[in-house]
Order: sequence, then structure tokens, then C-alpha cells
Amino acid sequence: MPIKHVPEAEKQERGDLSWLRRLPQPEPMPNAAAYRRERWLALATSPRRLLNYVKYTRSSRRSARVHYLPIKLDIENVSRCNFHCTMCQVSAWPKFKRAEDMTFEDFKRLIDQQYGLVEIKLQGMGEPTLGRETFYRMIRYARSKHIWVRTVTNASLLHVNDNYRKIIDAGTNEVQISIDGATKSTFEKIRRGSNFELVVKNCTMINRYCQEQGLRRTKMWVVVQRDNVGELLPLADLCAEMGFTSLVYSLNLTDWGQERWREANSEATVEREVTLELVKKVITRCEDRGIRVGFWNITSKYSARDVRKLCPWPFERAYVSSDMRIVPCCMLANPDVSELGSARDFSTQWQAETYVEFRQAHLDGCVPKVCRGCYEDEDHSPRC
Repeated sequence: MPIKHVPEAEKQERGDLSWLRRLPQPEPMPNAAAYRRERWLALATSPRRLLNYVKYTRSSRRSARVHYLPIKLDIENVSRCNFHCTMCQVSAWPKFKRAEDMTFEDFKRLIDQQYGLVEIKLQGMGEPTLGRETFYRMIRYARSKHIWVRTVTNASLLHVNDNYRKIIDAGTNEVQISIDGATKSTFEKIRRGSNFELVVKNCTMINRYCQEQGLRRTKMWVVVQRDNVGELLPLADLCAEMGFTSLVYSLNLTDWGQERWREANSEATVEREVTLELVKKVITRCEDRGIRVGFWNITSKYSARDVRKLCPWPFERAYVSSDMRIVPCCMLANPDVSELGSARDFSTQWQAETYVEFRQAHLDGCVPKVCRGCYEDEDHSPRC
């Protein structure tokens, strides 16, 4: 897994993050080819979806007024969690819950109305398996429409009622599991409310089940931060021991569009301290372990100076909260911070002036304040 040409070391020394763009990027499970096949199937089975997708591909993000429906959605089935992780806004919510769970009827209505969808992430600010049977019913319904489904779980409940089987048998295309420590002390310090041994056991169990079914569906995801940056190599070892074949290191923390989290998570962020030497060691360790590794870094991707490097969310995707409110993206994931309307009338809101103004701000280079955590610092023009 070679690294593309990386600038000289002095760029790293002065904090230039451009070299991170040349690192291996995450791939969908089981691979990019399978992902493309699912996309083709989704388009081939629905003329309306295909026409919508063609309109989207021709738009090139050059107009704030779009003439197509979103092609992707993040849908939050529950906004509550049994963990309260140090870097997550859920930890500040009363009883770690913001709103009631989404009903299956609301989910079905949303999926039926949004005929342009080719992909969803069925999870938001919460542990999706807390939704019990409704969660699996949602997965099955989306898959019946040939929509590619990804979900994210903390794996703490996979042993309950055979959830590890249900999440796979429902047809989920990708199950992303968050593992932020290679040791009990680090893991439980970051992922408060967790049980390290139980999570490891559950990950091993779901991976073994996938192997028995001849499937590759799971991916381990590490949010790199100050408390675990010293465990990147052991995390690769743990990944292999639990039976994962894909691993992603996410190199920055979101501020959730809030000043309090900007201050807290900026202290924990270590993206400028991760060196090329360390990355090479991680890649080598993963190769030795038979693991496909990727690195995710948002601020090395988005720039308001080039329309091709704008965040794609305003133009193709949105986040729908469990109480059916539209949020700009998953990096905010809270309608009390930023809301673009009611998802019960999503198609109208997608074309409404509020959304048009939001897109235009990106096109004009005046990135909205809540979005600036995902853009390079130099993009924040004083005129905005």
C-alpha cells in the first residue's frame, strides 16, 4: 500500500497538512468495485432515480439552486447512547439523549419520498442498536429499494438477542465499529460507560459470523486523539486479533459547530503531530497483518478557494435527526445547533431559500461559521 509522493519534512514541521491528502483513503466495504455495483443496481432498477442522478452529476456544484433531490442521507434512528465519549456532544446531553426515536413510519415515508437516494448511513448521534427491531426493519426496507446502507455501532450490544447476526442478515452493506483504544484503560477512558472486554468479544463474534457467511462487511474506525495516539500500532494488532480486515484512522475531531467543543476537542486533536514516519510504521504493520488501512482527515480535503474542494454535503446530502429535522451534515448532527427545516417536507426544504442561501455561502467562499471546523484556517475570510 504505497504512499503517493509526500512533500519534504519541513512542510510537516511548519504544520502543513497537505501531505495527508496523499495517504491511502478509506474504501467502502467490501471494496470499491462492490460499492460501484450496488450503485449501478440502484440506478438500473429505478428510472426516476437514474434521471435524478444524471441531473446531480451534471450540476458540478456551481449553482445554489439545485434541480435534483439528494442522492445520499444520514438518517438518525435514535439520538441517545449508552456511552458518553469524551469527544462527543452526546456526553453533554441530559441522560445522554436529545430526542425521541424515529418511528418506522417516518423512516419509510422519508425513503419513499426521496426517490433519488442511492446510499444512506443509518446512524447519527447515538447507538443505533438501541432502536431494537425497528432498526433492523429500517435496514431491510432501505435494502429492498437497492439503497446502499452503512451503519456505525459501538458494538456493546451485539451480543444481545443475536444482534450481531441481525445487523448482517438485514443486508447492511457496511458496519463501522468504533474502537478508540488498544488497552482497557485507554478505551474506557475515552469511551466512557464502556466495557473493553465485552466490545472485543462482540467484535470477534460479528467478524467470525461474517467469515462463516463468506461476507466482508465490518470496518474498524479509530478516532485518533491525544489519549490514544501512542497506541496506533497496537490498535492495528488488536484490529487483526478481532478479525477485522479493514481499518481507518480518523485524524481530527469535530467541534460539532459549537464553541465549547471547539475548545475541548482542539486540545485533544493531534493531527498536526502525526508524523510521516509514524504513518509509514502503521501502514507496514497493517500490511503485515493483512489489513487494508485508510486515513481520514477532513481539513486536508475541504477548501473554499476552489469549487472542486467545497464540502459536498450542501449539494448532495443531508442529515435527518430522529425527530425529523434537517441538519446540514453529520459533523454538526444536532438540529438545536443548525437546522434547515422539517424533514417531513424534505423535498420542499431542499429547494427552499434557506437551503439556497446556505449553498450560496459556500460558493461565495463565505463558509458559514458552524461549518468552518472542516475547512482550512486560511479560508475564513474577514469579510464573512
